[in-house]
This record gives sequence, C-alpha cells and structure tokens, in this order.
Amino acid sequence: MPRFFNTTGYCNPEKHYIVNPLRNIGDDISQLIAQESYFVIHAPRQSGKTTLLHAMTRKLNKEGNYIAVVFSVETAGYQSITEPEANKKIIRAIYQKATEFLQTEYLPEDPLEFKGEYIGVYLNEWAVKMPKPIVLFIDEIDALYDDVLVSMLRQLRDGFQSRPKYFPASVALIGLRDVRDYKLKSRYSDGSLGSGSPFNIKAESFMLKNFTREEINLLYNQHTQETGQVFPAHVIDEIYELSGGQPWLTNAIAREITQNILKNDYSREITMEIVLQAKESLIQRRDTHLDSLLDKLKEERVKKIITNIINGDSPLFDTFNDDLKYCIDLGIVKNENNRILFSNKIYKEIVPRVLSYHWQMGIGEEGDSNWYIKDDRLDMDKLLKAFQNFYRENSEHWIDRFNYKEAGQQLLLMAFLQRVINANGRIEREMAVGRGRTDLVVHFGKDRYVLELKIKHKSFLKEKGFDQLSRYLDTLGLKKGYLILFEPAKSSEVAWEQRIKWETVKHDKKAITVVEM
Repeated sequence: MPRFFNTTGYCNPEKHYIVNPLRNIGDDISQLIAQESYFVIHAPRQSGKTTLLHAMTRKLNKEGNYIAVVFSVETAGYQSITEPEANKKIIRAIYQKATEFLQTEYLPEDPLEFKGEYIGVYLNEWAVKMPKPIVLFIDEIDALYDDVLVSMLRQLRDGFQSRPKYFPASVALIGLRDVRDYKLKSRYSDGSLGSGSPFNIKAESFMLKNFTREEINLLYNQHTQETGQVFPAHVIDEIYELSGGQPWLTNAIAREITQNILKNDYSREITMEIVLQAKESLIQRRDTHLDSLLDKLKEERVKKIITNIINGDSPLFDTFNDDLKYCIDLGIVKNENNRILFSNKIYKEIVPRVLSYHWQMGIGEEGDSNWYIKDDRLDMDKLLKAFQNFYRENSEHWIDRFNYKEAGQQLLLMAFLQRVINANGRIEREMAVGRGRTDLVVHFGKDRYVLELKIKHKSFLKEKGFDQLSRYLDTLGLKKGYLILFEPAKSSEVAWEQRIKWETVKHDKKAITVVEM
C-alpha cells in the first residue's frame, strides 16, 4: 500500500505523505534549547504543530544530549476543574507521555508514588535525578482556563531560575495563540490579571507558516512517485489558491481527490473539474477542521472582524487590533499588503455560505432556479428583480433576528443567489476590510455576472461605485456589471417606493445596471 494524505492527528512519515516539519524553525528551536530558553510556538488548529513536536522530540532523544518529552494539558482544560485536580492530571500526562518517548532510566516518578501536589515540585524532583537536561514541549497550553493557566505558568516561571540542574532546561508552550505577555486572562470576556506576565521569561515566539506552493508540489510529488498519478502544475496552482497552503486543507483536498472521488484509481487524470468538486465536497461536508473554525464565528471579537470584511467597512479602532490579532492567530483571516482578507479561498466561500445557510433553507418558491434558468442560461436581471421584491417583503424581520445583522443585507443577497445557482453555478467573493464594498462574480455555464454590493451611507458612494465596478470589470475583461445599493439598515423612514429602483447607465464604455433597495 502506498502512503496517503493525512487529515487526522500528527503525520507519521512511514504512513503519510509529509513535508519536513522542521524545515522552517528546526534550527531556531535547536538554538533556543541549547541556550536553555523558554519559548512559544503557536499556529491555528491542524497546521502541523503536533507533527513538529513529535519530530523535534524524537530528534533530540536520538541525538542523546537531552531528555525530551511532548505532552498535552488538554485533560485539564475545562472550567470547573480545581487547581489541585489540574496539577494531578497534568502530572499524569507528563508521566504517560514520558513512557512513550523515553527509556526506563529517564522516566519521572510514577504519579501514584509522588507525594507532592504541584507540577513544579514534580519537575524539580525529576530534573535532580537525571544525568542530562530535560526539554518539555507543552501542547494545548491555551486549553487551560483562568487560574489553572496562571498557576501553570507561574510554576514554570518559578522553576526557571533553577534550570537545568533543578528544573527542565528548556520549555516550549504550544497552542493556538501567542501567549505574548499574558496580561489578560485566557478568556476574552474576563478582566486583567492586574499584574505582570506570569510567563515573562519567554525568549521567542514562533508562528508556524503555511505550505508554500513549492512545498505543496513536494508533498504531492511523493504521491506521484509512489503511485504514478500526477497532480498537474495548473492543478497545484489552483489548490494553493483554494487552501492558501493551510496544511489540513492541502491534505484534505488531495485526499478527497485521490480516495473519495477517484477511489484510489491511480490511472485516472486529476483535472481542474475534479479539484472544484473536491472543494465543494469539503465545504458541504464541513469536516472537523472547518466546523471548529466556523464555531469561532459565534465569538463577538471574531464577529466584528468578519462583519468588517463582508461589508468592506473601515474598522472602529476601539479593540480592532486585538480582535484582528486574535483572528489571525486562529487562522481565519490574514493581513496581506495591509489588506485584511479571509486566509484562503475556501474560508472566503464557506464563511458567508454558513452564515446565510438558514436563510437559503427559508427561501420559498422565489428561490426555485427554474424561474431564472432557460436553455442553461441564467437570467440575472429577472433574478435580481425577484430579489428586490423578496428583500422588500422579508428583509426587516429576517435581518433583525440574525446574529450577523450588520452584514445581513449582503448575506441575504448571497443566500438568494446561492439558492438559485447551487446546481450549476458558483460564486466567487472578493471582500476585504476598508474596501467599501463586496464584489461577487457569479459563474453559470460559460457566463460570468459581476455584482458590486454597497451600503449607501452617503450619496456620493453611488458615483464611487461606478468607478470601482468599472475598474473591476476591466480586470475581468467584461463590459457589463450590476451595482447593488442597499439603504442603511436604519433607514426605515425611507419609503419602499423610493428605495426600489432599477436603471441601466453607461459608464467608461460599460453597461452598469443599478439595483437599489
């Protein structure tokens, strides 16, 4: 059996195709360990953290200069746990993982025989007995809550001065977020600790990088070498665009193609159509990775950033930087050339679709595609006029009950479009903080329809929309587009007879249909 693309747990080189997990930061980690430093490694879920930790631990133990263990504190990661119980669980986790990585003579004391209560004491007694320095990789550190987290960090800080003879020589904290100074409690809604950092001893903080296009090629080429099945260059380019190099997505798309779509028939060609089919399957199935990502959309600080992106709004700077850093750490968004965007094309598509999904299901016969499709051609004029009527009748009471009501107008239109074109079309979305608009390109058959969505906060935004849409049409080589203008949600005093408008104008040699509501 050839190896396969892994999407669960850490990667084993004997079973899975793998990109060298130490490729970017292995030397840096080795240097910090040699300097007896405490440091932080962080990255979004399923980005290769655990694979890196296992590779580094085995490398250190094989070289023989250190006693290295990686363990998770996730068993102590629930709010109702007390500090004493958390200490016991973490001590058991250390011992259990030590038995997997170390020879008997290097093991810490069996927790059943340990008479103390604190992690720091347990580590002290272990270090004293060992002939070599200890290196600890502590995974899922941000699973710990409040006082338990602070207690853990303070015990590490207290032992820091005694290393390496009386405490682990080097400790790495690994989690979703950069612990930075830990001046705030681990939960956003809680207040400040009111004191200095409990982990002000860290020397460095690393964020794991996504795969480059070349690294995806190296990963996929392992499959080609073992099976003969080729991922063509243009297919790899598209997968890189879809995934942004996110490791789980990169593996999940390839796994979906090779195992679920092509059924391990290595004689079959991998085409662009198959890639798009794989992408759609992942979005509709919403595997654990995507579900855990989407669960974060419920958090208020994530909601602020996502709403800014969908609306194209400029941010309010009260907590924007902290909220943005949080969303970047989670891997949901990225800062690319000072533009705040979704991290990749799959996230860019799945987030609006999930947020508007219940609306799709609630749309009645107005969303029946048979009304707008004839001879495999989509009548976009008819569809948008139908949406105007639907919006007039439903928007106020639908949007008012929606958690993302500040982005509700754009999301409601996306839901209507998605419902109609689901079978034979797709929507590409262009969104970023501060753009002042959302651009949609609807692909249906051989046709493309460009829609620019704007909230009409000021009267001059209509003229600005003409210029923006015209430039966007130029980039696509098209001569026709739609400018969709929504009255602000609080403009209920404007009568619907004045809000519902439809006209087609010429602008920069383009035919622009203005749809107001």
